[in-house]
Amino acid sequence: MKALIIGGAGFVGGYLAERLKQDGYDVIITKTEKEQVKGFDGKVYNMDLLVPEQIHFVLKNVLPDCIFHLAAQSSVAVSWKQPATTVDINIKGTIHLLDAVRDLKINPRLLLIGSSEEYGLIKKEDLPVKEDNQTSPNNIYAVTKLCQNIIGTIYAQAYKMDILNIRAFNHLGPKQAETFVTADFCRQVAKIENGQQKPVIFVGNLSAKRDFTDVRDVVRAYSLLSKTGKSGETYNVGSGQSISIQEILDQILALTVVPIQVQIDKNKFRPVDMPEIEADIHKLTKTTGWIPQISLKQTIQDTLEYWRRDCRNARQKL
Repeated sequence: MKALIIGGAGFVGGYLAERLKQDGYDVIITKTEKEQVKGFDGKVYNMDLLVPEQIHFVLKNVLPDCIFHLAAQSSVAVSWKQPATTVDINIKGTIHLLDAVRDLKINPRLLLIGSSEEYGLIKKEDLPVKEDNQTSPNNIYAVTKLCQNIIGTIYAQAYKMDILNIRAFNHLGPKQAETFVTADFCRQVAKIENGQQKPVIFVGNLSAKRDFTDVRDVVRAYSLLSKTGKSGETYNVGSGQSISIQEILDQILALTVVPIQVQIDKNKFRPVDMPEIEADIHKLTKTTGWIPQISLKQTIQDTLEYWRRDCRNARQKL
């Protein structure tokens, strides 16, 4: 079985490639020309989702049994600053991929990776949120991911394509970019411990509550859905529990003996933010038997250790 990971150079892509290999897949990945892939010994293609000819070339050469579409502009913060780029990559890029599959008359299983941001502002009484809950996205990134979901559903129905939509809730772990909150906190703490930053950690909205899952559990869910998920359906992938950003910060600060002050940075606030979101994962569990296995405490410890190593290595190079 051949699995093609679109956007394999990103945070999730490396973990997914490793998981799929463990599960018996022959894994091939794509990346942009500027990206680098580390620690992967399989076939790698350069591919731009905005150039249909490149997509056709890759699909024709690989003929995958399953495609995991991870490629995206995935930062909410960046989407506010670069809305046109976010639309191009997340919507046009997805359409180019789906049309290439149709044009080549192949029928792989496609997993389109979306986001919990698609739900938008959730009423307290609707938590935990189910897949059929009304969607009301309130940022540019969320709008593009909801559009991807709708397009995927339409293509599955209209063209009998084997497409699953996934709404991934917040995931975290070692190697995640510092544009995401837990990685940002861990990186700042590691720099403070290593004398590379003053003993002040800058934070945004700490009251927001999110559903966090270790990336290693997330990719295991993706692999299981590739085998047992139902075409045309949407699946939440999350822990099923919400926790405040304040609690995340507290757990990180508890792992250091260095005195650290916390300072609010208004630049880290989103123009619009939702107070709380939590996944209902009964559909995923019923379909695959999946449940999270890695505790949040362990994930935070692993992430902080990753940034500690990164800071030490950076200092040694000076």
